[in-house]
Amino acid sequence: NIILKKGYHRISLLNTFVDNLTMSETLEVINESIDQKTSLHHTVVNAAKIVAMQDNPELAKSVNEADLINADGAAVVWASKLLGNPLKERVAGIDIFTNLVANAHLRNESVYLLGATEEVVEKVVEKFTAQYGNTIIGGYRNGYFKQQDEQAIVSDIVASGATYLFVAMTSPKKEIFLYEHREKLSKLGFIMGVGGSFDVVSGKVKRAPLFMQKLGLEWFFRLIQEPRRLFKRYFVQNLKFILLLFKAYFTK
Repeated sequence: NIILKKGYHRISLLNTFVDNLTMSETLEVINESIDQKTSLHHTVVNAAKIVAMQDNPELAKSVNEADLINADGAAVVWASKLLGNPLKERVAGIDIFTNLVANAHLRNESVYLLGATEEVVEKVVEKFTAQYGNTIIGGYRNGYFKQQDEQAIVSDIVASGATYLFVAMTSPKKEIFLYEHREKLSKLGFIMGVGGSFDVVSGKVKRAPLFMQKLGLEWFFRLIQEPRRLFKRYFVQNLKFILLLFKAYFTK
């Protein structure tokens, strides 16, 4: 395991695992893995996903068997501190995504973008191409397809020659897609689910100001923008997360 070899460690937290890495350490691990021609399956966990994993064995398996797991959520970092095994910092999925696209440009590599609507993914392609040049995009496709189309899509991703695959679909769809096709996708250097990151990069959804990110209030900023879609996730799921955390705290 490349993470263990470098002296980093993975903590156990609420029936899942999180690699205790900073952003710079995460990027270092990814670069080294690519340099060694090793495929790396990455995922992130937040409060809502950890709650969903408790009742969804397929989602739990797809997350827990990933090569690299980061804490994408202030609540996960707070939970780790309360339970006595503190994580160094939050490593947001969207920040990994944008950092890796910049990284790919510096390393003369390309990315494949899968997910969101056609309008949104085309806008992301347009922005990255304007910023990094025509060679940054190995291929792209929107996230609306039937299950019987998946094999053809995976073949297209592999044939693109891209080093990185970023999948912007909802959970658990993206996690299960990456897990089910991990063997064929192992021909790429790095695969990752990025949730709603394409919406943010395209400008369709605004990201919280930096001060709100630092205070752990990014969820609240998103809720204000999409109250109907996110109410259940941020209130019902967060309450379940708190109950799960209290149970773990008083039984440790």
